[in-house]
Amino acid sequence: MATTRELLGEERREQILRWLATEGKVLASDLGERLGVSLDTVRRDLQELAAAGALRRVHGGALPRSPGPDRFVDRRADDAGAKAAIAAAAVGLVRAGEVIALSGGTTILEFARRLPDDLRATVIAMSPDIAVALADHPGLTVDVLGGRLHPDARTVTGAEAIDALRRVRPDVCMLSACSLHPAVGVTLRDRNEALVVGEMVARSGRVVSLTTAAKLGTAGPYPVAELERIDTLVTDAPADELVVYRELGIDVVRA
Repeated sequence: MATTRELLGEERREQILRWLATEGKVLASDLGERLGVSLDTVRRDLQELAAAGALRRVHGGALPRSPGPDRFVDRRADDAGAKAAIAAAAVGLVRAGEVIALSGGTTILEFARRLPDDLRATVIAMSPDIAVALADHPGLTVDVLGGRLHPDARTVTGAEAIDALRRVRPDVCMLSACSLHPAVGVTLRDRNEALVVGEMVARSGRVVSLTTAAKLGTAGPYPVAELERIDTLVTDAPADELVVYRELGIDVVRA
């Protein structure tokens, strides 16, 4: 329904962000009608919000932007309690004797640190930080992907890493993407990292996503996998926010 008076630009943009927060996405054509303004005006508002980092502009509308800082070192303190709870809940999803592929990310680092000493398995790591965290584990064989180190994400990227993944079929991939959206799927901020994680997901028998509540319903610019590729979602999000994921057939473990 269109507004009853013409809103100022700042008011329009604040309203757009409120709708985006509650509805998970906005369409430019729909916003024009709801706000009572032209499509060109809506597009300018969306572009201004995107430039300010408030949302991610996509064809035909906008999605919530991936939360948190871009750099790995700056993300370590974010949602520390939630990451610890999610990591603890996810540890029971890996089994002895498996080949376990681990993506990068601070939540996966927390997960790696919690793997029990009596676990006997092989780990494939694309993050040097995670490999180092597992170096003294008594029961794990740790394989580190080769390639170029991404300085912000602290993960290995490039053709070497992708080629190495094509020579193995992990039993399970444990990943922590920047964003997970019901319509868009799993996404990351960096294209090169997304290519490696996408290959990791494609080669794995099972896929488990460790995702904090803040990342659900948001989207980054580079796709990793369709949501249907996720077998299990481990999250601290409230139960009412998880209905859409369960309806898609995803097993949900609440931390």
